Amino acid sequence: MFVSARATILHADLDAFYASVEQRDDPWLRGKPVVVGGGVVLAASYEAKAYGIKTPMPGRAARALCPHVISMPPRMNAYSRASKEVFAIFDRVSPVVEGVSIDEAFLDVSGLRRISGEPADIAARLRATVMAEVGLPITVGVARTKFLAKVASGVAKPDGLLVVPPDRELEFLHPLPVERLWGVGKVTAATLHAHGLRSVADIAKESESDLVSLLGRATGRHLHALATGHDPRPVHRQRRRSMGAQHALGRGAHSIESVDATLQLLVDKVAGRMRRAHRIGRTVVLRLRFADYTRVTRSHTLGVPTTRTDILSGTARALLESTRPLVADRGLTLIGVAVTNLDGEGIEQLELPFDQPVPAHDPAASEIPTTHRPIDRHALDTVLDDVHDRFGAGALTSATLLGRDHRQGVPMLPD
Repeated sequence: MFVSARATILHADLDAFYASVEQRDDPWLRGKPVVVGGGVVLAASYEAKAYGIKTPMPGRAARALCPHVISMPPRMNAYSRASKEVFAIFDRVSPVVEGVSIDEAFLDVSGLRRISGEPADIAARLRATVMAEVGLPITVGVARTKFLAKVASGVAKPDGLLVVPPDRELEFLHPLPVERLWGVGKVTAATLHAHGLRSVADIAKESESDLVSLLGRATGRHLHALATGHDPRPVHRQRRRSMGAQHALGRGAHSIESVDATLQLLVDKVAGRMRRAHRIGRTVVLRLRFADYTRVTRSHTLGVPTTRTDILSGTARALLESTRPLVADRGLTLIGVAVTNLDGEGIEQLELPFDQPVPAHDPAASEIPTTHRPIDRHALDTVLDDVHDRFGAGALTSATLLGRDHRQGVPMLPD
């Protein structure tokens, strides 16, 4: 696969994103140690990181490190809006943008030299535009490959710009610790350290076969390639592969009815967003976080992709039911639902049998049950979407959600 001989890939990464949004929106927080989240730190400002606060550290541990740390409740809608504004700028800069998460993306600027200038100049203007229009600091790494661009942005943080020239890649990469390599977590790092491998240069000096013997075929080959500067993956302009929503329940007991209602609300949100985007999905994913900070994920793949709220809801409820013992034992603090394996333009294959007639009994007429007309679930979803678009999400809702705040539940990070 062709890889440019020039440094034309940008990795743009918003700095301490959630915390930066809080500091942007409240000037009093600027320059102060700020964390987002209560029980668990979801994000920490660089002032907080200076005390050793990290994600996903328990809030109690963060306060022990910095007693005057300021804890802010998450405002996921604000973060989502900021992300959309930043990604709109990315799309103006380059036609080839690959989103990695809510706060970072790769941009390929290889074809823009004549109209936009050198990649370093493009990166500098991008940073200035994000600050001027969105009010957030962003760090950009520029390199020949995606991996090196991401490493460069990590080294340049916070609020920096670093270009890795093609003829100095190994000079830049080799002194870095092995933890900078994609795929090196705590377990792999401990294995490498135990064998005296602490820098990227140490990895590069090892033969691929030795690394495979130590770490396994996939990991060994992967790390050897990265350590020697090989990363052939191009930047792909991707459509989102999943859509989801989640809601933090907080600590304490939650009734089954409350959890079920929250799940229904989240499914309603996700299904509506899918239909507006003309996407259909095949796999329903349930994500739970417990009071002891452990997490669990359950998923089920449907026979055919769909946007039907009732099918997605029934699948999500079945997944939740399978986790009831864990919820009862550990206590639930967060619930999320996503639909993955998104397809095409929302053309949904209808299957036989179609929706069955609903039996109804009319005692005034006779003892023989009659039937109502079949319920057209697709038409029902379309009507609900139209009402929500015109009058708001709370105008018409499921009976299980009456009296509940329709605004709860927020976008999950894109895959």
